[in-house]
Amino acid sequence: MPSTHLTPAPGAVVPAEAVAPLMRGITVLRRLTEAGGTSSLSGLERSTGLARSTVDRIAATLARMGYVRLDGRDVVLAPRLMELGNAYLAALRLPRLLGARADALADELDESVSLAVGDRDGIRFIHQATRRRAMSLSFRIGDLLPVERTAPGPLFATEWLPEDWARWRERRAADPGDRGFPAVPARERATRDEEFEERTRQARRRGWALDDQLIEPGLVAVSVPVREHGTGRIACVVSVVSHTSRHTASSLRDTLLPRLRATVRAMERELRADLDEDAGSVGDMGEALGGESSGGPGGGPSGGPSGGPAGVPAGAPATPSGLALWTGASKQELGREFVESLARGLTVLTSFGEGRAELTLTEVARATGLARATARRALITLEHLGYVGAHGRTFRLTPRVLALGFPPLSHTTLPQIAAPHLAELARRLHESASLAVLAGDEIQYTARVAPTRIMSVNVTVGGRLPAYATSLGRVMLADLAPDERPAPDLRAPTSRTVTDPQALTAVLDRVREDGYALVDEELEEGLRSVAVPVRDRTGMVVAAVNVAMHSSRRTPEQCVREVLPELRATASAIEADLHVAGRFTRVPPA
Repeated sequence: MPSTHLTPAPGAVVPAEAVAPLMRGITVLRRLTEAGGTSSLSGLERSTGLARSTVDRIAATLARMGYVRLDGRDVVLAPRLMELGNAYLAALRLPRLLGARADALADELDESVSLAVGDRDGIRFIHQATRRRAMSLSFRIGDLLPVERTAPGPLFATEWLPEDWARWRERRAADPGDRGFPAVPARERATRDEEFEERTRQARRRGWALDDQLIEPGLVAVSVPVREHGTGRIACVVSVVSHTSRHTASSLRDTLLPRLRATVRAMERELRADLDEDAGSVGDMGEALGGESSGGPGGGPSGGPSGGPAGVPAGAPATPSGLALWTGASKQELGREFVESLARGLTVLTSFGEGRAELTLTEVARATGLARATARRALITLEHLGYVGAHGRTFRLTPRVLALGFPPLSHTTLPQIAAPHLAELARRLHESASLAVLAGDEIQYTARVAPTRIMSVNVTVGGRLPAYATSLGRVMLADLAPDERPAPDLRAPTSRTVTDPQALTAVLDRVREDGYALVDEELEEGLRSVAVPVRDRTGMVVAAVNVAMHSSRRTPEQCVREVLPELRATASAIEADLHVAGRFTRVPPA
C-alpha cells in the first residue's frame, strides 16, 4: 500500500503554478522507494497510475541524472539519488555534530542507538549506530514510523499544536493498521488515542519516554530529547534500543537512562558550541517566494558538498549555470524522453546543504543557475508536496526528502555499488573485471563480472588469493605504511613471482607512486592483470578493481595503454557513488 503519509491531504488544492512533471517524477521515486528500490516499468505504471509513456520518460530522465539505473525492463535506484537526502542531512547538521557521540554510546552500552527527528505525525531516523547481532535494530536512515508506536513519539508530541493533534487523529482513523508506514509491521491490536495522549503527558512530566514492545514483540527503547540552546525546542531525540532477551523496558530505563542523559547533555553542549561559532554569520535573507518577478540565471559559487557546485547532475559543467546548459543539451539529445522540468526541480533540492540550511529564492536560483521564475515554480511544487517548508522569507528542506530513495539505498554495500560499473567495464573490454578487499595477507573477491568466453579467468566471489602475488592485493598493500603491511610466507606460485621481501617492498613503492599495479604471470602461468585502488571519502583505499585476462590477448604495454584508462574511469565512477552513499551512512565493504 502506498504511503498516505507522504501524500498531500485529501482535498488539498494543487497550486496553479505547480510543475506537474516534477510531481509525477517524485511519485515515481516514492513508489520505487516503497518497492525496496527496484520495480519494473509496468509495475511503476500500475502503482503510480501514470501512462506507460510518462513512466518511460521519467525513468529516462532519472537515469540521465544518475538517480536510477535501467536494467532491462527494471528501474533500480542508484546511489547518486542519495544526494537529495544528503542535502537535507547536511543542512540539518545534527548527524555531523552528534553522530560520533551516538556511536560512542552504542559502543559503551553495546546496544543500538538512534537519532530521530519529527516528521508531522511520524518520526524519521537520521542516524543509526546498530549492533551486529541476530536480534538487532533493522530500521534504516530515512525510515518513517508512526509517533504512537515509538519512544521518541510522545516527546515530539509535547510540542504539538491543536492542528497537529487533529491531523494525527485523522490519520489514525483513516489508517488504523498503519499500512501507510511500510517500515513497521502492521498493527496487531487496536489502541485508543487516549493511550498515546497519556504517554505524551508522562513524557512532558518526566523528560523521557519508553517504548515497551509497541512496534513489535521483544523490541524496547528509552528516549531522551536533545534541545536547542536558547529556544529549548527539541532538535532531535536519542534512543537506546534493545531486546527483551537483554532488557525489559523497566531495566532499560533503570540501568541505561542515566548514561543516556549524560550523552544528551554532551550533545546539547555540542549544539551550543556550534551555535556560538555561527553567531553573527547570518547575512541578508533576500527575497521570499511570493510576488517575485522572473529573472535570468544566477551566477557565482555555490559550494557543493564534494567540492563542486550544488545541484549539478553527473556530466554537467562544474558551474551553477552549467545546469541550464546540461539540461538543454540533454533535452536536445534525448528529445521528448528527457523531462527538463523534472531534472531542474529535483536539482533545487540539492541547492541546500551545509551552511545553506535556509535559502531565499534568489539564493536557490543562484546556486542552481536556474531562472528565478523556474526556481520559484519548483519551490511552490516542493512546498505543496511537503519536501520544502517556507519560513518567512526563506525556505528549508523537510525530513520528507529522506523518503526519496534514502532508506533502501542506506543499506547499499560496496559490491552492490560496484556491480553495474564492473559489468559496463567487462562489456567494453570483453575481459573479466573484479572488486576485492584486503583480508589480512590475502585478498577476498567481493564482486565479479566475466564475459562469455571459452577461456576466461576462473575466480569466484568470496574466494581468496595471496595479496602479494595479485594486482588487486598490491594496490591495497601499497597504500599501507611499511610497518602496517602483513608479512606473509612469500612462496612462488610461478617462476616469475616476486618472493624477495626487499624486492616486493620496492614493487609496492612503485605501485604507490604509479597508482596502479600490473602483475604478469606471477600468480599463474598465462594470467595477466592490472588493478587500481578504490578510495573512500577520506582518501583511504578500501578496495581495488582489476581486469584479468590470458596473456595471449594483450601485451603488458597494451594493458597500460588500453585497459588502464578504462579501469581508472571505472574506479572513479565507483568512488563517486561511494562518496555520495558514504556521506552519512556506513557502506559495508562486502
